[in-house]
Amino acid sequence: MNRRKDVHRVDINRVILIVLDSVGIGELPDADEYGDVGSNTVGNIVKAFNGIKIPNLCKLGMGKIDGIDYLPVPDDIQGSYGRMAEASKGKDTTTGHWEISGVKLAQEFPTYPQGFPPEVIDQFKNKIGTDILANYPASGTEIIKDLGEKHMQTGYPIVYTSADSVFQIAAHEDIIPIDRLYEMCRIARDILQGPHAVGRVIARPFTGNAGSFTRTKNRRDFSLEPTGVTILDKLKEAGYDVMAVGKIEDIFAGKGITYAVHTSDNMDGMDQTLRLIKEDNKGMIFTNLVDFDMVYGHRNNAQGYKEALEAVDQRLPEIMSAMKDTDVLMITADHGCDPTTESTDHSREYVPVLLYGKYIKADISIGTRKTFSDMAATIADIFSIHDGFNAESFLNQLRR
Repeated sequence: MNRRKDVHRVDINRVILIVLDSVGIGELPDADEYGDVGSNTVGNIVKAFNGIKIPNLCKLGMGKIDGIDYLPVPDDIQGSYGRMAEASKGKDTTTGHWEISGVKLAQEFPTYPQGFPPEVIDQFKNKIGTDILANYPASGTEIIKDLGEKHMQTGYPIVYTSADSVFQIAAHEDIIPIDRLYEMCRIARDILQGPHAVGRVIARPFTGNAGSFTRTKNRRDFSLEPTGVTILDKLKEAGYDVMAVGKIEDIFAGKGITYAVHTSDNMDGMDQTLRLIKEDNKGMIFTNLVDFDMVYGHRNNAQGYKEALEAVDQRLPEIMSAMKDTDVLMITADHGCDPTTESTDHSREYVPVLLYGKYIKADISIGTRKTFSDMAATIADIFSIHDGFNAESFLNQLRR
């Protein structure tokens, strides 16, 4: 890993940024434009089960965030807190993470509610040398249930999309080997440029037999490169370590990253984050915990979502105990995915911000931020990087 010799800010030299994928906390003012009125991922889960056990997030101040009146507020708040609104158009993973890193999008990524047009599909079929199945929006688990057997008979990959800007390819690992599936995704990524530049091409491998197909952990995302300079780029350029945990490397197409490790689930993500915290590095550990979204949100599994959030909460003391005095912990999200609504898609919501560290004041509110990019501006401020990302740092409100 890279080591920076000249550290401007000796009191903080590492940021641990954890994104709780899809853990939104209430509809944004423009939620009606996205069909998301009434969405509140955490709030509606709490309402559905008459509570949730996330004492460590609450100790960091989650119950004191603007708009949250459904969580307990301990007497001794250890962290600082606030919420952020998304300035970019859209509500998908790529848009959210890019904005957190300092890149805002003026236009949403394209979506395909009627499936992909002939100029995309014909070119794709020609380049992979075979026909395809489907080409319509669908749930990933349902489409392999419906077409998995036919796929095994024909050998044709299953191509589908969703309300998000994605081109997904599902294939049984015994029919289309993983390397070949990834190659198909790269071919699709090369085709999907310009007006058809979807946010992500996703490999969706599965195994099993008819009636019992199961998606495997070999999913891989092939994203566009960010359309602007990110805080990751700036940190890497300045000689810092930029360590990506989970699907962060995929979301940023590898740009601005010095080390990456992919994970199998939320607990593996916490394990890898903890491992990196205990190592000697300086810069940023950037972690995505995807199970909330992929395993529970999109499947409207509110019970599973609640339990997953409680499980991550139980791991937070390990993270906080392992932190050095020169670390700051930042916890946020990239959008919502309310499992209690009829929709199985992402929801346009505020996201929480929780901050903790020796040099961070406790029980301070940073209020409601106008853009996720305030996070990038704050990290830039911590490392004396001269790029405000057209956003506002909140470091001066928090520094001891």
